[in-house]
Amino acid sequence: MQLNPYGEDAVNLASDLANRRPESAVELADRCRAAGLVLERRVTADDLSRCQAALNAWERIVDAAGEQERADLLNRMLAEAAAYPRLTSHPGTGWHLHYRDAEQPLGSVLFTLFAVGTAMHLASRGMHRLRRCEVTECGRAFADTSRTGRQRYCSHRCANRDAVRRHRARAAVT
Repeated sequence: MQLNPYGEDAVNLASDLANRRPESAVELADRCRAAGLVLERRVTADDLSRCQAALNAWERIVDAAGEQERADLLNRMLAEAAAYPRLTSHPGTGWHLHYRDAEQPLGSVLFTLFAVGTAMHLASRGMHRLRRCEVTECGRAFADTSRTGRQRYCSHRCANRDAVRRHRARAAVT
């Protein structure tokens, strides 16, 4: 039974936007649409600014030192994003829950989406499942959606790069 429509998609969108920040309202709108968000109104510079604030708060959660700090930061974000869930339908999507008030601008929608989605992701999968890539020169944020919960890299590319580096280091010792 799937009761978490916000978790994985929301944290993946947050990490995508955090790792490559949108530079304009148009880019923000395009990337949100590509991620499957239905945009109900025109995206503005204020939305971009609010999105940047949401991403700053979200990255502090990623970089939290431990579970309690992560929970405290996330609870602050949730308190700022508080809204009642409501049943809604968009053309072609069917009925589903939104965790936000109606008619909010995109920046506020993203703030709430990142907060609720991250909370659902961490509560259902584990508080450790949000981190930075272990390749030092990468440092991209990602949500661990692996089956085992031990994902260390943001991508297969970084995992392969690190494996080659370790292999070459071992070969140089022998």
